[in-house]
Amino acid sequence: MPDYSNSLPQQSADFTPAKREQAATRLMFFIAGFATAAWAALVPFAKLNTGVNDGTLGLLLLCLGGGALIAMPLTGALTTRFGCRAVLIVSVLIFSLIMPLLAVIPDSGWLALALLAFGVGIGITDCAMNVQAIIVEKASPKPIMSGFHGFYSVGGIAGAGAMSGMMLLGLSPLSATLIIALLVLVMLLISISGLLNYANPAEGPAFALPRGAVLLLGAICFAVFLAEGAVLDWSAVFLTEYRQLPDSAGGLGFACFAATMTLGRLTGDRIVARFGSYPVVVVGAVVAAGGLALTIFVPHWLFSLGGYALIGIGCANIVPIMFSAIGRQTSMPQVVAVPAISTLGYMGVLAGPASIGFVAHYSSLPVAFMLVALLLLVVALVARRVRM
Repeated sequence: MPDYSNSLPQQSADFTPAKREQAATRLMFFIAGFATAAWAALVPFAKLNTGVNDGTLGLLLLCLGGGALIAMPLTGALTTRFGCRAVLIVSVLIFSLIMPLLAVIPDSGWLALALLAFGVGIGITDCAMNVQAIIVEKASPKPIMSGFHGFYSVGGIAGAGAMSGMMLLGLSPLSATLIIALLVLVMLLISISGLLNYANPAEGPAFALPRGAVLLLGAICFAVFLAEGAVLDWSAVFLTEYRQLPDSAGGLGFACFAATMTLGRLTGDRIVARFGSYPVVVVGAVVAAGGLALTIFVPHWLFSLGGYALIGIGCANIVPIMFSAIGRQTSMPQVVAVPAISTLGYMGVLAGPASIGFVAHYSSLPVAFMLVALLLLVVALVARRVRM
């Protein structure tokens, strides 16, 4: 009779590190969403501290995005040389130590520099955690990428709720951000043992422009992030100006979007495992486009909220599937492909609100939303060319 006694402990030992790496990856996504949402709650205080007008505040906010865009292309080379663990430790330390300063800096010039550095930390973290996520998912017998991205959404909800709750209790912005930074550092300490001390081997240049399949994956991410940015920055305007909701209720649209996106990502791995990546992308893009159409063409605020919910559920798993596809494409080495697709996607976040505003200025906000819906339908059409 065969003796299996020696194999069982080894299987158990092999199982534990994989679960630890998955848990650490989820925690890194949570940290990124948590910190980003905490900063969003600080924006009014940053404006008050520096005394800038809306136009100057907009330029200051671009510093954060600019820092992220500068840092993202470098992340592949950094993770290859130092490993995901070292890069993530340093990047999280950067933004967590800078965050309390954002609550008290009284000078717009120093705030611009601080936001640039904060953006560098956030940008490197976003890229490096996706590098780790792709490696960890490759070692898993089932899809887990959507769940990783779902924890980013959960972190965002937790960060916004924690900051709002602490300030409602009477804590100053500085005290609240110090607590947030401390929580981030504790979570980082918990996750260290599961962070990979390696990444993908160096292949080719440290940075390259996206091409082939990576360019298509990046273009899809750009379109979906643009749609997300449009909802984030323009849903309240649409509800108050076109559906006559009071200003106090303008945030309901994004709340519906965020809730369904979080739910979609937390359940997305099971959905992808059952139906496959391609149907999820196609149906998701069509559902999101339909949600925009419902918002635009049915003149009642309840249907608009339903439309935003459909956009969230439709977009939820497209970007995670694109990051999973990066691990299977052969057009570019993964070490440069992840930063390339991350940069393209982030450009969609930055370009979305501005482009929507430009179209709305010369036409109308519903027309701008329709163009976004058409872009999502293009995503559904080109998805068949992606190896998923």
